[in-house]
Amino acid sequence: MKLFRREFLRLAMGIAVLPTLSNVSQAQSYPSRPITMIVPFPAGGPTDVTARIIAERMQLTLRQPVIIENVAGAAGTIGIGRVSRAPPDGYTLSFGPGFSTHVINPAIYSLTYDVRNDFEPVALVSRFSHLIVARKSLAANDLNGLIAWLKANPGEVLQATSGVGSAGHVFGVLFQKKTGTDFGFVPYRGAAAAIQDLVAGRVDLMIDTPVNCLPQVRAGAIKAYAVTAKSRLATAPDIPTVDEAGLPGFYGANWYSIYTSRGAPVEIITRLNAAVVEVLADPAVRKRLAELGHEIMPREQQTPEALHVLQEAETEKWWPIIKAANIKGD
Repeated sequence: MKLFRREFLRLAMGIAVLPTLSNVSQAQSYPSRPITMIVPFPAGGPTDVTARIIAERMQLTLRQPVIIENVAGAAGTIGIGRVSRAPPDGYTLSFGPGFSTHVINPAIYSLTYDVRNDFEPVALVSRFSHLIVARKSLAANDLNGLIAWLKANPGEVLQATSGVGSAGHVFGVLFQKKTGTDFGFVPYRGAAAAIQDLVAGRVDLMIDTPVNCLPQVRAGAIKAYAVTAKSRLATAPDIPTVDEAGLPGFYGANWYSIYTSRGAPVEIITRLNAAVVEVLADPAVRKRLAELGHEIMPREQQTPEALHVLQEAETEKWWPIIKAANIKGD
């Protein structure tokens, strides 16, 4: 009887250890097949372009294809939801503007996933501040003049946004709060249509990304008043910061990040993070991202831990603002 019991316990312990051994073996051989990087927005947009730059270079390090799959819809929630349900094996990643997908969306949508508990942070890639811009015919020539003009025309001004709950919309709400102004928001299906109407003078202002705004600013089709950051853009050093322009502390940035599904082994997360770090150290990649208006995060902030800390801090800062404004997803 004792012999039988000992044999049973030995077998039970062996079975219990099998999943651990399996995880170790899986991590050691990772990656052994192509990796899917889900971009939760349409092909050809800023997020898709950036993701392809990162994925193309990651392939060299990981020695496996990194395939971009565009799963657009519902402000990115469909694609991000797909990642949340993927097996925790590191073969399905998300790439996108984390401020939008992991901070704003859970505040304005009823989601089928939990952004804090259903994902593993992999890497913080870059951030991009926004520009405060206006139609060319607007009388104000600087930010203080714009604020004065807004105060003189309460309820008569329209800010275009790339959609309800977009970063530009949320930053516009904070702008109103900080300046004591009152204006309406016009949501568009993407930034391209919004900027087109700004150029045409159908709306008055926008707060949007440099990659969307700068071409029109350089063409003289719209005015730029300030960048929502502590330092000027390397690609547009003539545009002052909000501190310099008269609205100190009005900072707003989105940040590109990579997540995978909850439960992926630490060894796999480490392998993926190391690949991203190598990508971001590549001078050619850095040049291409800078041209798109990105500020690559310092090395010590490219970690999974830094991404987690940033997500938590942004949630604490922005959720009360979003809730107070009663912003609801479409």
